[in-house]
Amino acid sequence: MSLIIGRRELILGGAGLAMAPGLALAGPGRIAFQVFRNGTKVGEHQLVFAGDDANRVITTNVAMTVKVGPVPVYRYKHTAVEKWADGKWASIDTTTDGNGKVTRASAKAMGSYVQINGPGGPQRGPADAMPLSHWNPASFGKPLFNQQEGKMLKVRCTQVAPGHWSVRGEAEIDDFYDASGVWVALKGKLEDGSKMEYKRV
Repeated sequence: MSLIIGRRELILGGAGLAMAPGLALAGPGRIAFQVFRNGTKVGEHQLVFAGDDANRVITTNVAMTVKVGPVPVYRYKHTAVEKWADGKWASIDTTTDGNGKVTRASAKAMGSYVQINGPGGPQRGPADAMPLSHWNPASFGKPLFNQQEGKMLKVRCTQVAPGHWSVRGEAEIDDFYDASGVWVALKGKLEDGSKMEYKRV
């Protein structure tokens, strides 16, 4: 899972066909974050890595609740199962529940293209397209697709400094990584101007 901070809501959205730097160090294991909106904790984002370096399964679970005072006004859950085979990105399947509206999307590497299926219908992405999953800094040099909506993204990714990537266009996100390439933080802005931050736990 990955997070895209989209125009109207939180959108979790990601084949450099080589294993990402830091993947072996990130898993098998777990990466977990607390999620804050304007300084208030609204949820958690967790990734669990299973398998070996060549055949990896990354399971993402995200749960957020935004409140106005004590009253919940937006509940969000997202799950994703991303698979790698023989050291190459292979597929992803996602389910998202935004305030009771459930959507599903999937994508699969087909050799000469990536088959993407989402609520808007099927489309083909370039052979090296990847989901914007955030944990994998190697993906920023590739065409990216939104893993929640199942569509290609119009974004530009820039390495601002070692361990710092910015994503701009249909999103405003900054991702941060340690020296091994392991995801350690995220900062972004929502359409309403509020700020989103991920803090590693």
